[in-house]
Amino acid sequence: MKSNKPHLPIFGVGPIYVLSCLGLTVLGLVLNYRGYLEIAKVDKAKTVFVIMGFILIILGLYLWVKAVLIQKINAKVKDEILITDGVYGIVRNPVYTAFICIFTGILLFAKNYLLLVLPIIFWIYLSLLMKMSEEKWLRAKFGKEYDLYCKRVNRIIPRFPKK
Repeated sequence: MKSNKPHLPIFGVGPIYVLSCLGLTVLGLVLNYRGYLEIAKVDKAKTVFVIMGFILIILGLYLWVKAVLIQKINAKVKDEILITDGVYGIVRNPVYTAFICIFTGILLFAKNYLLLVLPIIFWIYLSLLMKMSEEKWLRAKFGKEYDLYCKRVNRIIPRFPKK
């Protein structure tokens, strides 16, 4: 017998989100390297852009490893368990945040101010996707527990709790 309960796919909106952001990142890099964005090239602080790029990529990889490999998010989604501790205690969507960090880090290597608009687009896009899909399912499934979690932990930008 088939259940009528709402059920979140194991990967959620992840594939749609990641592929869309990857496409925009590649498009931005191609436009930059073909010279279409010359007006916004960084003249000074190129080293800062590269260092920040490396830091963001490392942060993104850290978040992804913690969420996927250590906290095993795919198994928890399958078992319909709400994770609110570990890396999920500092950001509600660490896997998506990881990809924002990685793509932003890659964009920083291009050393172009105009490309920094893309992470803002990624953030807005993810916020809308989450509100229209995964958050609705989680609220229906976990109710008040999820609402309290949302008040305590940001959707995308990590926030470290005060002890």
